[in-house]
Amino acid sequence: MSNKKNDHGHELEAAWIRELAAILEETGLTEVEIEKNSVRLRVSRQGGVAPMIAAPALAAAPSASIPSAPEAPAIDHPGAVRSPMVGTAFLAASPDADPFVTIGAQVSEGQTIMIIEAMKTMNTIAAPRSGKVVKILVNDAQPVEFDEPLLIIE
Repeated sequence: MSNKKNDHGHELEAAWIRELAAILEETGLTEVEIEKNSVRLRVSRQGGVAPMIAAPALAAAPSASIPSAPEAPAIDHPGAVRSPMVGTAFLAASPDADPFVTIGAQVSEGQTIMIIEAMKTMNTIAAPRSGKVVKILVNDAQPVEFDEPLLIIE
């Protein structure tokens, strides 16, 4: 009987691994970890760097076409709104909806400025202060890292 229980446990672990691997593929993450009933499971991909390089390269092209300051100062800009998590940034509630904010828009503190999807959970990102959106640093459906600048509010 214990062998069947162990086999069932292995089936559950295999299912978790498949689910976590799918999450890695969907989000572009390189590692994800869960803990359930005192079982901790971490799935990572060693060769996962190439997909992460492809997305920022695509994001850089539109930014380069907009006459503005180079990317490096945006990282240290005092008005930068940073990602509180790793996930996928969405600039609108749905693909056919208007974006939450646009360049030049006035925002109020607490106003939704984008959504970050992490592990199939939609997390609203609120403006930390009122001001004018002067630059949007990410594209719709772009993977983002923790603490990555998302946009600048002055």
